[in-house]
Amino acid sequence: MTLIRRRTLLGGSIGGAAALTLAGARARTGATPPPTEHAITGAGTTLDEAARPASRQGYTRLTAGQGYPLIVRTDLSPARANRLSTRTGRASIVQFTDLHVIDAQSPVRFEWLHTVTGSAFRPQEALGTQGGAQLVRRVNQVGKGPFSGRTFDCVVTTGDSSDNHEKVELDWFLALMSGGSITPNTGSPTAWEGVQNAGDSLYYLPESDAPDTYKKAGFPTIPAYFKQATATHTSDGLNTPWYSVFGNHDDSIGGMTPSDSPALADLYTGRFKFTGFANASGNSALRGTVAGAHPAIPEHSRLPKSRWEVTADDRRAPFTPREFMSAHLDPSVDGPGPHGHGFTLDALAQGIGYYDFPIAPGVVGIAMDSTNRAGFVQGSIGDAQFRWIQRILEASSSRYYDSRGTEHRQDVTDRLFVLFSHHTSDSMSNLLPAPDLLELRHSGPEVVSMLQRYPNVIAWANGHTHRNRITPHRHDDPTRSFWEINTASHIDYPQHARIIDVCDNADGTLSLFTTLIESAAPYQAAYDDGSSEALASLYRELSYNDIHHNNAKRMGTYADRNTELLLKNPMA
Repeated sequence: MTLIRRRTLLGGSIGGAAALTLAGARARTGATPPPTEHAITGAGTTLDEAARPASRQGYTRLTAGQGYPLIVRTDLSPARANRLSTRTGRASIVQFTDLHVIDAQSPVRFEWLHTVTGSAFRPQEALGTQGGAQLVRRVNQVGKGPFSGRTFDCVVTTGDSSDNHEKVELDWFLALMSGGSITPNTGSPTAWEGVQNAGDSLYYLPESDAPDTYKKAGFPTIPAYFKQATATHTSDGLNTPWYSVFGNHDDSIGGMTPSDSPALADLYTGRFKFTGFANASGNSALRGTVAGAHPAIPEHSRLPKSRWEVTADDRRAPFTPREFMSAHLDPSVDGPGPHGHGFTLDALAQGIGYYDFPIAPGVVGIAMDSTNRAGFVQGSIGDAQFRWIQRILEASSSRYYDSRGTEHRQDVTDRLFVLFSHHTSDSMSNLLPAPDLLELRHSGPEVVSMLQRYPNVIAWANGHTHRNRITPHRHDDPTRSFWEINTASHIDYPQHARIIDVCDNADGTLSLFTTLIESAAPYQAAYDDGSSEALASLYRELSYNDIHHNNAKRMGTYADRNTELLLKNPMA
């Protein structure tokens, strides 16, 4: 494993490298790199600079810090010295994941459970659309892969685009991606009706001088916070074609509970906020679901206890998987294309949420649907989809292996494959049958084993865990190895997205460069600045200081951030 501090981008090739080799163990632990000059061409990315805390104690503001180094990972193939002058770019991809666009005033949220799971309530959640708009702006500013030199070929958002699968959240997400005006407010047009102004010290109460759990940790009081948070703002929309992938939050209540739960589904557009079930057994089951178990909520316990009245809003109605796909097919959200953003009318008619798509000449993307309509947090792949993936891979593989290990060769045009899903290979363990289709479901390890039968598979990019983590999937035959690239969310700190540059080194190896980017928001802004840029800055700052989250774990080590991932070129 090598740490590189100086590299210059020359068109589509890379030249002039200075490298310092580190012990693999040191790089894996994220130890601070030597203080050498950082001169990688990567303006607008974390190669150039990255957020860091202004203080290491208590609540802190953020400031610009040194960029992350480039780690050369040779887990799957050695790095050859001459690759620096012979490298050419094959594709440049941007991955968004886990934007979690939130209707923070929804009556169907489980905020009171944030002591069980921090994701039930986040102090920054009212500012998600402002944060998302600045992420889109950053991608437009950067424009091309820092190592491939290619104009971005596509942006792929790998699920949990909405938080509570509400129609209004989906509308805001589509406006973020394709451009448009957003008014991030529901219910009353004149008053905030969420938990943050209800006087309960369990939550962050930004406009109140009263103490709360968060202010005890140093969180600021911000007058006019709700007026600023709900003000209309505009997203530029991406300049790059983009594709959409399902996440569990896009097809279930809170990413956990099937949307056909009648007591909860009716509450979405109702006048009363859900604060738990009247019967203790229902609340116990709900806590178990949040904790990752699969208990059913007893029928006799489904009566809500709440009489907290809010303004009803039909825009909060939950969308079905078909409505999610249909919304992407609306011509008004085509933006930079393609029409449907991966979904087609034929797929809509069949209820199929997976597809393949061209990324660049000779490079194909496969968007998997790893969600399980039975609900719950973890995912899996249905058998029909599992078999379809194999057919797509076989059609563009001159060499592959069947399930018995027998090699097959055929005369076809080879293409490289990058797969995308919401869930990671180790979070695809929910094998419950989907309620609308009783079919066999496949786990993450099964998917890994299947992909290793196709040498042309080079990477699998995903989200779900809200952390940066890169995993090599080795095989005895080096050409059957591939990389799994897991990227942090854009709701929890560090709020990253990732550029994936696919490069051919012309020496029998490929390099996948993974470069993290932050939103275009400034690292620090005045609390009384109500601009969308300043609110996006506050969005990042509050997420860093969230009392529940382990930022170091979410950021990953240096070896999980900006990397060069070597692997054998299966077409060499």
